[in-house]
Amino acid sequence: QVQLVESGGGLVQAGGSLRLSCAASGRTLSSYVMGWFRQAPGNEPEFVATISQNGGNTYYADSEKGRFTVSRDNAKNTVYLQMNSLNPEDTAVYYCAARNSVLPRRTKSEYDYWGQGTQVTVSS
Repeated sequence: QVQLVESGGGLVQAGGSLRLSCAASGRTLSSYVMGWFRQAPGNEPEFVATISQNGGNTYYADSEKGRFTVSRDNAKNTVYLQMNSLNPEDTAVYYCAARNSVLPRRTKSEYDYWGQGTQVTVSS
């Protein structure tokens, strides 16, 4: 079993940037496909990005393409989400998740382990 802890959230002005980190413990991160999801108040969780086990393949939600970049450092057991050009619609709790499979997926139910989330607030 892997434990995930997100960090790096906070308050930022529109147009600003944040980098989220997701640190894993318990098992080596290289065993997992990793994903980022977010949930705004009153909304369902939505897919943000996913990255394959070796980082060679990444996929994004359409609204994040070109603004967000997911990456991973398996030696540090950490996954990152670089978020640029943030706007108020990006305000949400951001979660990282691990999928015990070789195939990246965009569906929340296909991930096995979750962090506790980190709040991102973008002011206008």
